[in-house]
Amino acid sequence: KDHEGVFGFSVSHTTRNPRPGEEDGKDYHFTTREVMQEGIDNGEFIENADFSGNMYGTSKSAVEDVRAKNLICILDVDIQGVKRIKETDLDPIYISIQPPSMEILEKRLRDRQTESEESLQKRLEAARIDMELSKEPGVFDVVIINDDLEKAYEELKDILNDEIQKVQEAK
Repeated sequence: KDHEGVFGFSVSHTTRNPRPGEEDGKDYHFTTREVMQEGIDNGEFIENADFSGNMYGTSKSAVEDVRAKNLICILDVDIQGVKRIKETDLDPIYISIQPPSMEILEKRLRDRQTESEESLQKRLEAARIDMELSKEPGVFDVVIINDDLEKAYEELKDILNDEIQKVQEAK
């Protein structure tokens, strides 16, 4: 809300089933594996990844939808997505928002009660790998530790305000 009319989220595609309350086209573009694979094969995706037996990805058209509204596009991707985007001609700022520890992440995920034990364990393993890989130099421009939501949000706002200023000065 602090940057209304400035940023827009690209809506990712996925082959997983919608969770209760999720809307097609708002939370995700829910699709079939065949349709998504065809789009990937045709070069219609900026990035894509497999997670827990499902495909996820960001289509070029989803980013264009945000750009068409004259908004700065925000992508929510995992480490595989970051590496794929780095292979493109896009020049984004890479920000990782992480929990203070794996134990706290596990507690947060369990408290949400939205996943099976198997799904939760896969998510924790993926997060552990992502957090390890994020320590490699050059992967992320900024890593924010979300130990206090307000503090993490203020840190994110400061970074985004700096980026907005750079874009405006470059015009």
